[in-house]
Amino acid sequence: MIFTLAQLSDVHLGPLPRGAIWRDFSPKRIIGGASWLFNRQHMHVPEIAAALRADIMAARPDHIALTGDLVNIAAPAEFPRAAQWLQDFAPPADLSFIPGNHDTYVPVYWERGLKVLEPWMKGDMTVANAVISPLLATPFPYVRLRRNVALIGLSTAVPQSLRKAGGSLGPGQIAAMAHLLRQLRERGYYRAVMIHHPPLPGQNSPRKALTDAEAFTEVLIAEGAELVLHGHNHRAMNTPLAGRHGPVPVIGVPSASMVEGGVRDPAAWNRYTIERRDGRWHTEVSVRRWHAASASLVDADSFQL
Repeated sequence: MIFTLAQLSDVHLGPLPRGAIWRDFSPKRIIGGASWLFNRQHMHVPEIAAALRADIMAARPDHIALTGDLVNIAAPAEFPRAAQWLQDFAPPADLSFIPGNHDTYVPVYWERGLKVLEPWMKGDMTVANAVISPLLATPFPYVRLRRNVALIGLSTAVPQSLRKAGGSLGPGQIAAMAHLLRQLRERGYYRAVMIHHPPLPGQNSPRKALTDAEAFTEVLIAEGAELVLHGHNHRAMNTPLAGRHGPVPVIGVPSASMVEGGVRDPAAWNRYTIERRDGRWHTEVSVRRWHAASASLVDADSFQL
């Protein structure tokens, strides 16, 4: 049986709502808002994100993984609009979202922030020792079981100091992940892990890195995973990790709204075609990339994992 999974990331949905920079004052939000007005709004184009969303919808994958950074400065007014963007994309049963650092850019309590996105972040399997917080009052990690595929959502979204854009899992999520990966492997599931920050040491500068990448990598090596999906770096990445049970593919995608010709890769999404044959998992990756001249998404690459 074939299962198709689409991955997109880092939508950075614009434009910023009117007054979002100044309302609920925060020095970091002012800096982020200025960065948006003078720089980022020219790189992250809503029309590109809409075209990419439509391209995924036309492909009709079995499930969609959105690996973080749906909003920009975590202004309360950004979240209802983000929820509507997801509602117009896919129902919660068909799309799994995890937050990124921009989704918790500054501390915003659950009721005024991420709560409206909760339907896309709720698992359907009880996870022992899952973690909640005042900003993220739905448990992480979460697991969604879709046929023979287990989608595992992690949160690295922790508010950072003024100049940082890193993230952290914390010991609770890492311990829960070790148990989950082992349990799901023993039950025969294909394990697709969703995490915003690149999870391996050295994949980012200290300012933007996952603080506990070494501890998480040890879990991946020991317990394995069939696929690890991330965003954050706004570029296509494919970094295989040698695990005790076989290779662990660690795949990142560019921003879903990024223009062509900039310093980062243009917008793209990945389609993973997952199949079990001859007692082994097989994954084929197809890349669809933004092409400015035709104002559309086009076939860009394909490879086997």
